[in-house]
Amino acid sequence: MEAKAILQPVFVLGLLTVVMTCWMFLTRVPAMKRLKIHPQKGQDTAKLKALLPEEVNRVSNNYNHLFEQPTLFYAVAISIAALGHVDSFYVGCAWSYTVLRIGHSLVQATIDRVMVRFGLFILSWLVLIVMVVREAIAVFS
Repeated sequence: MEAKAILQPVFVLGLLTVVMTCWMFLTRVPAMKRLKIHPQKGQDTAKLKALLPEEVNRVSNNYNHLFEQPTLFYAVAISIAALGHVDSFYVGCAWSYTVLRIGHSLVQATIDRVMVRFGLFILSWLVLIVMVVREAIAVFS
């Protein structure tokens, strides 16, 4: 398989991050204006979160989460592509991971049902573990 087959879900996840960044700005800035919160209060995000409504914080929390676990996904998927190990199993895993993370983002940024979000997180983590372990075996053998 071509490397781009595994890079497509990587870029879709990157585009999700772009969407969540825009969503964060489109909710946070108006809320700060409406509540008359000076931008300098954003210097300490923990203090800023205490001042903002929960629906605004959910979006920014998800934005932050997209720079946690997904960074390992990016590294693994790009490594698989660079090493020429792309196959249909990896591509399926990469798309599964991406779809699960999109679901996680939508749940967290909207209804924020913790157990639903947690289930999506665990499923995505299991897919990522499979990718990491399988590729580690290939790299070390």
